Parts: sequence; structure tokens; C-alpha cells
Amino acid sequence: MRRAAMWGALLLWTAGCGEEAPGVPFAPPRAGGATTIDNRSSLAFMQPANNLLPENDRPHRDGDAAFAAIFVPAPSRINPGLGPTFNNDSCNNCHLRNGRGLPVMGHSLQRTQLLVRVSLPNGTPDHPRGAVPVPGLGFQVQDRATVGIAPEASLSLSWVEHAGQYPDRAQYTLRSPRVRIVPTDGSALPPDMLMSLRLPPPVFGLGLLEAVPVETLRSLEDPDDRNGDGISGRMNEVWDVATRTLVPGRFGWKANSPTLVQQSAEAYFNDMGLTTPLFPEADGTHEVSADVLQAAVFYSQSLGVPARTFLDDPTVQRGEKLFRKLGCEACHRETLETGAHPVEEVSWQRIHPYTDMLLHDLGPELADGRPDGAATGTEWRTPPLWGLGLTQTVLPYSTFLHDGRARTLEEAILWHGGEALSARDGFRALSNDERGAVLKFLGSL
Repeated sequence: MRRAAMWGALLLWTAGCGEEAPGVPFAPPRAGGATTIDNRSSLAFMQPANNLLPENDRPHRDGDAAFAAIFVPAPSRINPGLGPTFNNDSCNNCHLRNGRGLPVMGHSLQRTQLLVRVSLPNGTPDHPRGAVPVPGLGFQVQDRATVGIAPEASLSLSWVEHAGQYPDRAQYTLRSPRVRIVPTDGSALPPDMLMSLRLPPPVFGLGLLEAVPVETLRSLEDPDDRNGDGISGRMNEVWDVATRTLVPGRFGWKANSPTLVQQSAEAYFNDMGLTTPLFPEADGTHEVSADVLQAAVFYSQSLGVPARTFLDDPTVQRGEKLFRKLGCEACHRETLETGAHPVEEVSWQRIHPYTDMLLHDLGPELADGRPDGAATGTEWRTPPLWGLGLTQTVLPYSTFLHDGRARTLEEAILWHGGEALSARDGFRALSNDERGAVLKFLGSL
């Protein structure tokens, strides 16, 4: 009954967002369904789901503590096991206020948050669709170490500026990253080493995305572009560590993790050097217990999604129509519906994440050249856009795209290529006022 009543109210709103059905009361779209929170402040990504059950309040707070826990080298009574090499020492220190990390590297005040994944193009991986490790570096460059241990390498980041011009002669500037890796042992990097930068993404709304049935995502696939719209879209195929099988991927910039449990365990292991039941020590022991791992996972599953704003603003409404007209919605799907999930709060929700969770070819401009699972070097998962307008409210100087190269949403759009080339060129051809309307719409999410 609860589910039917909720959907009945929401279905008064047609096409997900922005178009009111004639003769029916206005029902504003709720980005995260019943989990949606009305908070547009700098703490908007840190609030629990609006429908959090009373019995889940304590697990959520336990998860909050797990997410904030700062690890230290063993032996220690509290949070031991950090390293010996690592990138950061807590979940919070990469996902600042549960939002994005900053595109920073090295031993600055913020420490490394922009991670460097590496692999070799040839060799035998440990499992199907696996990457081949780089000798001395593995799969991720860890540039910090505990006392007495040398980090794997030092990292430094610089930017190359690119001037551009719209058809109406308005000027813009883009930038792309350049990373320098210097192994601590003085060895030379393999000349064919593949490298991919990964900015920590926001962590709210993940439970809802996990609850979207795989059948729904399969129905959105069009790998051979049979409808001829220039948009393909396919699910990644990745290794499930728990079942030791290939399964659909859905989390991460290339949808390279199948579940939030595995993604969280990978972060503990690769980012902090901490073993878990999924990635144990050689003798089967682990430094992070199954309970702590599950607490961190539940925290990300039970966060609320910020509500949209300025729904009645004519410029926002105009920008939303242009967003659809440009074809952005072909990948950034406005509306999805969740199914059954162990976390009741995220089950059976009509949500507006603006993603299809599929891989798309975004062209050479954004290519990293590094395969990940079944994803090629030019493919990226469509990132959700909910909460996008709060990104720099939550954390000033936050940036966009997988490597943080885009300082603004305008720059992020202008970097799109491949399957999104038509949408990008359409944006470029708009008038200055129309481009502003699209950006104001995105800022309302």
C-alpha cells in the first residue's frame, strides 16, 4: 500500500521532470524518491535518507563512524593496519563531506586524492577481464607510506591549457592533466604502461543505484546502435571477487565494480592498504572486520539524495528542455525505478539520477587508453547528475569528470566527444543565453 500510494503521487508528474500533466496538481520530482532530503547546504551530501527507518538509525551512525575512521599503522588499539603503502588514511579524506575529492597529488595539505590506476597491455591477469599489474606498482600508485617504508613512487600533477571558441566567437579555455610518476627505487617505468586518473566521486545515492534491477539496465543497452541514434550503451563485465564469476559492473567511473561491498573493499585495499574479508592477508586474516566493512557500505546505501531546486524558474525550465533537445537524456536518463533491495529504504523508488549506468564511447578527448573489465580505453560509465549543482557548495574548488580536469560544468560539457559529440556540438551552437539556461538547469540538480 505504501509503495502504491507513493508511485501514484509521483506518476502525476510526467516524463520524470519538467512537464506537468494537464489538469492535475503539480508534483515536483523527488530526485531520490522517498530518500530525498530538502537540504541545499554544504552538508547536503551528509544527511541520512529522509525515510530512514528508526531501527536503521544506529547502523547508519555506525557507518558514519566507519567512514570517518582514520587508520594508523599497526600495532594500535584503534584502527590499526594502515599501509605499509597507501594513498590516504580514511574514506572521508578522499570523499570530502561525502562529495568529490579534489584533483590534488603529492604531499600538499590535502594529500593525494586524485588516484592513478596503472596496468600493462600484455600479460596474464589473475582472473578473466582482469588487469595485468605493473612490477613494483601493482594496479594503483601508492605515493605515501608508513614510517620507515618507502612509498612506491612520487606523483606530481600539472595542467595544459587549451583555448577554444564558440561559433558566436565567445572564448573559453579547457585544461588537461599531465602526471609525472617517479618510482622511489629509481627504476624506469615500463614504456607501454597504461595509466588512468580517477577522482573520488560522491557517495550519496549509491544504494538506490544498486537497487536498480539489472534487467532495467539491460533494457537500456544498445551496443550495436540498432535504433541508429548514434548512442550505443552497454554494461561493463567485471570480476566478482565473492562469487569468482564475471558479472555486470555498475559502480566506479568505468562501472568496474559490481557491488558496493566490493567497491568499498577495493578502496580499503588499494587506497589505504587495508585487508578485508574480500581481500585478505595471505593467511586469510584481515585488518578490517566484516562488520566494519558492512557498516561503511550501509552508510553509503542509506544517505539521502538532495532535492532539486528552482523548479519553477523559467530559465531552469528552458534549460531542461534544451538538455533534452540536445540529446543529453539519451545517456543521462532522467528516471529509473528501483526494485527489491536488502535495504528497505532504497527499494521500490522512482528516482531521477540522470544516468543509465552504461558504458559509452566518449571519444579520444577523454580517452585514458586503459581497458577496465570489458570497458575499452575510450568508454566511461554515464555518471549520475543528481546533486550536481551542489558540488562546489559542498566543497569549493571541486571539479568535474573522471580526472577533475573540468573546473566548471561548461568545461565538462565541452570535453564530451564520441557518442556525445552531437550533443556537445549542439551545445556549442546555442546562443550565450541558451548555454546559460542549460548550465542553470544543471545547477538546479
